[in-house]
Amino acid sequence: MNERTKTGLEIIQAAVLLGLLGDVLLRATPWGVNVLLFVGALIAALAMLFLRRRHEFWNSQTIALNGALLLLAAMYVWRDSRELHLFDGLMMLGILAVLLLPALKIQTRIAGVIHYAVAGAWMWMSAAFAPFFLIFDDVKWTTIPQTGWTKHLIAVLRGLAIAVPILLVFGALFVAADAVYQGIVERTLNINFEKLVSHVFLIGVFSWLSAGYLRGALFGFGTGDKSDEAKRENPSQILSVTEIREDEPAKPEEKPAAPEKTWTWQNLDNSFLPRGLTLGAIEISIILGLINLLFLSFVIVQLPYLFGGFELVQNTPDFKLAEYARRGFGELVTVAALVLPILMTSHWLLRKDAPVNEKIYRALAGIQVVLLFVIMASAMQRLFILTGNLGYGLTTIRFYPMAFMIWLAIVFIWFTATVLRGARQHFTWGALWSAVLVLAVLHFVNPDDYIARTNLRLMREGRSFDAYYNSRLSDDAIPGLVENLGAMSFENQCVVKWRLTQRLGEANAETDVRSWNYSRWAGRRNLITNYDAFDTSNCSDEMKRFSRAEEF
Repeated sequence: MNERTKTGLEIIQAAVLLGLLGDVLLRATPWGVNVLLFVGALIAALAMLFLRRRHEFWNSQTIALNGALLLLAAMYVWRDSRELHLFDGLMMLGILAVLLLPALKIQTRIAGVIHYAVAGAWMWMSAAFAPFFLIFDDVKWTTIPQTGWTKHLIAVLRGLAIAVPILLVFGALFVAADAVYQGIVERTLNINFEKLVSHVFLIGVFSWLSAGYLRGALFGFGTGDKSDEAKRENPSQILSVTEIREDEPAKPEEKPAAPEKTWTWQNLDNSFLPRGLTLGAIEISIILGLINLLFLSFVIVQLPYLFGGFELVQNTPDFKLAEYARRGFGELVTVAALVLPILMTSHWLLRKDAPVNEKIYRALAGIQVVLLFVIMASAMQRLFILTGNLGYGLTTIRFYPMAFMIWLAIVFIWFTATVLRGARQHFTWGALWSAVLVLAVLHFVNPDDYIARTNLRLMREGRSFDAYYNSRLSDDAIPGLVENLGAMSFENQCVVKWRLTQRLGEANAETDVRSWNYSRWAGRRNLITNYDAFDTSNCSDEMKRFSRAEEF
């Protein structure tokens, strides 16, 4: 049994265990501590396989990424915000993809954006198709020693695989044909077939995806590098013999041939592209120059409003505050998000044969970043107006674009410090960790609680309060709502009381320890402690009916 077969068997064993854990843990919703336990098991399986089979993959970068993975999984235990959980999940998927880079012979710390994209595609391809290679190519089943009970294991499994589907079909037909027989079977077996099928399905899905991912993390494209494995198994086969003959005249000194440039994923650049698809000084000057002129025209218009303050916006004739704030923010966030891929792509397509190309790019890209910061400042001003004292309050669809804009500002500062200073290879690694950092800070900020408290503060200052929206934020917002219940109008109190009472009933029904979450636990304790304050007997029937309708 060769090393590849041993590795394949270990992957299958780990995948089956992860499949069982996935069915046992992740079946319970809403997710909480079960996510942390499952991700911890996945990290343990990955670490075990790396240390046993690919110890060179277990380096400081891999350890740091696994630590970030565990941290993000722990956030499911801390906060209850649906949006935060979504971003945590997406970030974990991104990190899982980056962990596959060593298998593609790419150094994680100096990988580029394209490498990250390739790793993401490889992750999904591996999860979907790699188990086929694992079962039918990696593991040489005929070489597995068969002694004792394992001697007949394969035959037993093959027999069961054929017999079980046939038995299920005939059994289902017999049960459907006779009610008495159906009763006997149900009393004897006492099996909920629908539940059984769901368990088998989830175990199969989690096992398949885990096996594919783990194989993709250990082996590269195709079926893996078998030549390297052969060298590790038979290092003694490498032999070099030099024959020296004194009767032959010395040959004239030959100039050593220039080493051929070998293409690898690590040094991926634009050298394989035709010259017409790359950018020189003229092309980059036109592209970035025209974009800069367009940005400058917008900045010139925005400068009076940006530096003139809120009063200038208010006093401008035929200028509605709501139109100024609402119309501009989303569009400017999109502009900021589009600039980065344009700058990165144009830099990658830049011809490296003339240093002047890089100098022109750095100058024009630097100007564009400066103009972009002014545009981003204008976007933030619009958001502050929209959510300020004379605005319309804060919502999740306003808060998270603001957080995204802050992260973009950090990324562009990092872009200036790396790409514009000739260190492009360090950009993507730093951008990844900046995203992890911003996401961690968001959990400390507690967005839903911040949104609710901001709107409650505006309510105390005389602004309207959307009780229906704020009472339907996650359990992170419960403390702020309970503390300010007395300051609300009678109608808003009824809406919030009704929703909090309903939420307490839902919390009491969530008894599964697998779904435990600190925020939900603390919110339930808060609701139980203040339950007497949620009396809705004085609320009108119409208000109750409207509150019920809002739930559907």
